[in-house]
Amino acid sequence: MNKKNLLLGIIALVSLISCNTKKEEKTEAEKFVVTNPVVMDTSFTKEYVAQIRSVRNIELRAQEKGYLQNIYVDEGQYVAAGQLLFKIMPKIYEAELLKAQSEVQAAQIELQNAKMLAEKNIVSKSEQAMAQAKLAQAQAEVSLAKLHLSFTDIRAPFSGTIDRIPKKLGSLIDEGELLTTLSDNSKMYAYFNVSEPEYLDYQNNIKGRGNSSVNLLLANNEMLKYKGKVEVIEGEFDNETGNIAFRASFPNNDKLLRNGQTGKVMMTVPVINAIIIPQKATYEIQDKKYVFVVDHNNVVRSREITITGEVPDLYVVKSGINANDKIVLEGVQKVKDDDKIKFDYQKPEDVLSHLKLKAE
Repeated sequence: MNKKNLLLGIIALVSLISCNTKKEEKTEAEKFVVTNPVVMDTSFTKEYVAQIRSVRNIELRAQEKGYLQNIYVDEGQYVAAGQLLFKIMPKIYEAELLKAQSEVQAAQIELQNAKMLAEKNIVSKSEQAMAQAKLAQAQAEVSLAKLHLSFTDIRAPFSGTIDRIPKKLGSLIDEGELLTTLSDNSKMYAYFNVSEPEYLDYQNNIKGRGNSSVNLLLANNEMLKYKGKVEVIEGEFDNETGNIAFRASFPNNDKLLRNGQTGKVMMTVPVINAIIIPQKATYEIQDKKYVFVVDHNNVVRSREITITGEVPDLYVVKSGINANDKIVLEGVQKVKDDDKIKFDYQKPEDVLSHLKLKAE
């Protein structure tokens, strides 16, 4: 090897050593803050997508065929129980009632004659009984005609709000055709699905069952000012989703909620011996969360964690780390796997004292 090549080799080797030395010095010169997760009893608020339904919501349908003669209400109007809403042209049913009433009169006369003749033994008692039965039949026809006539008046079965009215005046209405929908919005139900593990936690935790109050986050990200209460849990799980439906009721004094709205039920979930870490100790890749764990040689390695809930500034960890693991708190974006670091240790109690936490 000539002197020139030897010189170039020495320069390259010195440069490589210098770069590695500078890299190590840079890594070792910077100190990171490290802490431990903390284990404690706490609670967090979990969101559940909810469908909002009226306490009563029914379809009002025509019970008789005919032309829509009158509409007494407007869409969106509040109506009282028993209020007249629609009238279907009653002429044919009025005529049927008059016919039935005349048949009653004829049957009454026939019965009187049969009774008088039976008393004189001109006709048998059976003739009188037949006349009596004929009168009863005619009276039944009157009652039926009155019932059909009453069906031409569509009244509100309870107080509520009228929905859209698809038919207009003069429309020919078939029997069973939809006239409108009526909603009783005095109280509202929010239906939301809960997974099997969450259901078991809810049922097994006495404190959780005692605190059944929930909040409702509306579509505009504002919280309903009235608290609700979990009242009903359905009888079986959905085999396809593995969820079970909960029902919470909310007062609707301001009439803000309407049938068909969506929102999020905010339910407080108590956790016993929860593993708590600061949110800033984590980083995210493709919707998965990671922390950097420092081993006994001060080397950092990334580890995936599963989050079961969160409170302001903190995560409740389901799996991935334990209370004995040291995790990087400050400088997460500056390290990478297999870096050897120097650090200052900060007690988890001191870390949490500067963050928000609702402890039980």
